[in-house]
Amino acid sequence: MAPGRVLVIAGSDSSGGAGLEADQKVIAAHGCYAMTTTTALTAQNTKGVYDIHHVPADFLRKQIDACIDDIGVDVVKTGMLASAGTIEVVVKALVDHKVKTLVVDPVMIATTGAQLLPSESLQGLRTRLLPLATILTPNIPEARLLLADAGYGHMPIETSSDLDVIARAVQELGPKWVLIKGGHCPFRSDGTVARTPDENEIIVNVLYGEGQLIRIQSPYQDSRNTHGTGCSLASAIASNLAKGMDVVKAVRDGCRYVEAAIKTAPGLGGGNGPLDHFHSVQTLPFSPGHFIDYLLERPDVADVWGRFVNHPFVLAMGDGSLPLESFKGYLIQDYLYLVHFARANALSSYKAKNLKDIGASAEIVTHIFKEMNLHVEYCRGFGISKEQMEAAEEKEACTAYTRYVIDIGHSEDWIALQLAMAPCLLGYGIIGKQLHEDSRSKTEGNLYWTWIQNYVAEDYTAAVTTGSELLERHALLQSPTRIEELVNIFIQATRMEIGFWDMYAHKEDVEV
Repeated sequence: MAPGRVLVIAGSDSSGGAGLEADQKVIAAHGCYAMTTTTALTAQNTKGVYDIHHVPADFLRKQIDACIDDIGVDVVKTGMLASAGTIEVVVKALVDHKVKTLVVDPVMIATTGAQLLPSESLQGLRTRLLPLATILTPNIPEARLLLADAGYGHMPIETSSDLDVIARAVQELGPKWVLIKGGHCPFRSDGTVARTPDENEIIVNVLYGEGQLIRIQSPYQDSRNTHGTGCSLASAIASNLAKGMDVVKAVRDGCRYVEAAIKTAPGLGGGNGPLDHFHSVQTLPFSPGHFIDYLLERPDVADVWGRFVNHPFVLAMGDGSLPLESFKGYLIQDYLYLVHFARANALSSYKAKNLKDIGASAEIVTHIFKEMNLHVEYCRGFGISKEQMEAAEEKEACTAYTRYVIDIGHSEDWIALQLAMAPCLLGYGIIGKQLHEDSRSKTEGNLYWTWIQNYVAEDYTAAVTTGSELLERHALLQSPTRIEELVNIFIQATRMEIGFWDMYAHKEDVEV
C-alpha cells in the first residue's frame, strides 16, 4: 500500500526544529511521504530568527508543480508563507491542481516571538487562503490577529469556554474546521484560567467544524522544549488525514503525538528546544536482509561465536589431528541431537502462522533426515550400527542443549525457536565452508574430509538458505526490545554448541 503523500509549503528552519525540517520528520514518523516547497530560508535557532530570505514567486510555483505533476498529492500543508505574493501563488496553485485536502498552519509569530508574516499579508491569508482550508490550526495569538478586525483582538480569556467562542469566530472566516491551540493559555483543572505558574494544570485545544465542538485536553507540561510545536502538530494532522483518518481522529491523534514529543524532547539548544519527533518510531539496528550479519558482528555475539566456529574440535577435524575415537563419539551424540533437532523443526512448523513458514520448517526436517543418514553411513564404516547409535546414552551436554531448544519452542514464540536453532544451522554451514577452503583440510589421508564436504554440499547449503530467509523475513517484524531478547537466546544456544564440542575435544577414548 502506497504511503500517504503530503506536500508541505513552508519556510526552512536552519536549526531543524521547526519549518520544513520538522515537517519532514513528523511526516516520516507517521509513515507518510513528504514533499516540500520552500517559501523562505531562515537563519534561526532555538533562541531566535536572525534573518529571512524569500524564495521568488515563479520558482515557488515551479516547486509545487514539479511535485504534484509527478508524484501527486493527498494532503497539502502550509506553514510560513512569508509574503502576500507567496500567498497569491500558493492559492492559484491549489486551485489549478484541484487540491481537496488542505491543512493551514497560519504561521505568523515564531515561538521566540519573531514576526514571520508581515501585517500587509494578513488580508490575503484571511480572504484567499482560509476559504480553501480543510482545517486551520492557529494558536491563541494567531487567532487574535485573524480576528482583530472583528473585535476579538483583546478578548479576555477567563475560562476554556472562551476558546469555544474564538474557534467559532475563526471558523466563520471560511475553513471547514478550526483547531484553536491552547498552549499559550494554561488552565486550572476546573477550566478557569491559570493566574500563576503554580496553577498551570491543563492545556485545552478546541476543535470546531461541521457543527461539532470537541475539546482535547492534556496535562500542562512545564517545558522550554516547544520549538516547532505548531509546525509539528499541523504536519501530524496532515499525515493522519493522508492515511485516511477523519478530521476529529486526525486532530486528536496529532495532539497526543505532540504531547509525547514535548515530554520526550532531547533538550537541545539554549532557548526553546526542539521536540522528539521520533518518540514512537522503533528503529531496528540492522538493514533489511542483514539481520544475520548484524547478529554475528555484535560484540556480545562475536566472542562466543568465534569460540564456537574456531573450537579446537573443529580445527582438529580441519587438519586431521582429531583422534578417531573422539570423532566416533561425537557422531553418535550428534545423531541423537539431530533427532531432537528434527522435533524442534517439526514444532516450528506447528507454531508457524502461514503455509510458507510451515513448508520451510518441514523442508528443513527433510534435510535433517538426509544428514542423519550420512551419520549412519559414516558410523557403519567404523563398524558402528544404526541400532548401536540409537541405543547409546545421551551425554549431559547433548541433553542440555536439545532440551533447551525444545523448551524455548514450547515456552516462547516461533521466532524465539528459530533463534535457538540458528547456531546449529548457521554454524555448521560456516564451519563447513571455512574448513573446505582451508588447504590443510585437504591433506591426503584426512579422515574428516568427507564430513567437511557434507556441509558445503548443495543439500545443506539449501537448508541454510531456507533458514536464513526465514530469520531475515521475521526479524523485520520484531521490536528493538524483542531483538535484544532474541540475541540472548542465540548466545545461550551458541554456548550450548560449544559445550557439545567440549565433550570430545580432548578425549581419545570414548565409550560407544
